[in-house]
Amino acid sequence: MNHDQEEILKLKEEKNAIILAHNYQTAKIQEIADFLGDSLELCIKASQIEDADLVVFCGVDFMAETAAILNPSKKILIPDPQAECPMAHMLPAEEVRRYKERYPDAAVVLYVNTMAEAKAEADILCTSANAVQVVESLDEDQILFGPDMNLAWFVQQQTNKEIIPMPVKGYCYVHKMFNSADITFSRDNYPDAEVLVHPECDAEVQELADHVLSTGGMIRHVATSPEKNFLIGTEVDMVTRLRRENPDKIIYPLLDEAICENMKLHTLKKVKNSLIEEKFQVTVPKEISDKARSAVERMLEVS
Repeated sequence: MNHDQEEILKLKEEKNAIILAHNYQTAKIQEIADFLGDSLELCIKASQIEDADLVVFCGVDFMAETAAILNPSKKILIPDPQAECPMAHMLPAEEVRRYKERYPDAAVVLYVNTMAEAKAEADILCTSANAVQVVESLDEDQILFGPDMNLAWFVQQQTNKEIIPMPVKGYCYVHKMFNSADITFSRDNYPDAEVLVHPECDAEVQELADHVLSTGGMIRHVATSPEKNFLIGTEVDMVTRLRRENPDKIIYPLLDEAICENMKLHTLKKVKNSLIEEKFQVTVPKEISDKARSAVERMLEVS
């Protein structure tokens, strides 16, 4: 470990803090995290926090908000407040309300990749790991689903319910980088490799892949599969984690350029400063938090 990492570990102990980090964080931040996971795993971990006084969230804005929603008495910090998820801002609460007026009999399922005000309008949340399970748990046959159109498509393929995307073209800019030519080219160069892609990828990419999985699903699959070679179609630092945890396997990124610049705004120096100065605190107004918490907790019950 380098000097900054050692300093952070000391500060964590002094401040009784824990660090939660998403799989798309850089290797140095992954190494100092108390818990590393995908959106669902981080939601579950956030719901179980008891002893820590401070929670430093190395992810994007909606993730830290979710931790704050589930821990109203805890101090939730994000090292860089500019670490925003563009997709989460594509579906504001007022648009959800407009869709609800147009489809009054539909259930509202929102991807956890939404801001707190939108979450407060949802019946239940989902992640890429449990979206199909969540939709299937509902009695309604018509589902308003947003904001990612590709995850909506993925769910539609596996359920008989009517999935209505909101907005029509919500997307993740990182996963939109992948196209069918990337898979064709990679299969020619790595014919023995299994292709794993995220359900935020376009439909044509999902159809060509061997498996469509959340990042948590990728971790479990690579660890347990008898296959030895894998091409990973998601953010490049997912490969960083997979290589570290599976040294006996050969793992390639499907696209080297698939980098979430927003996730990369967090650095070791910013994490250290966040602990020293106890900033930047993430808060959610109580009236929004209470409504959103109900949708989050309903998801956790289904999961």
